[in-house]
Amino acid sequence: MDKTALHTAARALVAFIHDGIPLARAMALELGDYDGERLILRSPLAPNVNDKGCAFGGSLVSLMTLTGWGLVELALRQRGEDCDVYVGESTVRYLSPVWEDFQAVAQPAPHADWTTFFATLAIRGRARIGVTCQIPGDEGKPAATLEAQFVAKRRTTAAE
Repeated sequence: MDKTALHTAARALVAFIHDGIPLARAMALELGDYDGERLILRSPLAPNVNDKGCAFGGSLVSLMTLTGWGLVELALRQRGEDCDVYVGESTVRYLSPVWEDFQAVAQPAPHADWTTFFATLAIRGRARIGVTCQIPGDEGKPAATLEAQFVAKRRTTAAE
């Protein structure tokens, strides 16, 4: 897919998220970038602030989870797969406060392999893939990280 097609697909995904997940609308989630291997979603601080004036931890983990989920969803859509995607497990680390608008960057985990993921999906009708996500912080260090396993399960039709 060329860059224009990738951005069109990512914009459609963000619209889908806004339509189906009220929390994403409340967070004012928006597309940052998508290059086919890495997805960036952003949120402004104002609707995600806590009582201390920094970003609410729930907003940070929500944005990272949605970004990781979106990465897997986009990969499936690009290959014409109709699946439900959900987070199977995740580990979150909060490393430093976030005092301004923030973004989450998701990419396949170092050990993840799309080829194996799609081969498993073809054989079993479900597959899982590791995704890493981070909220960039000060001095190039992450402010928060998420390591997750996302599961895709092929949807079945009434005829099946």
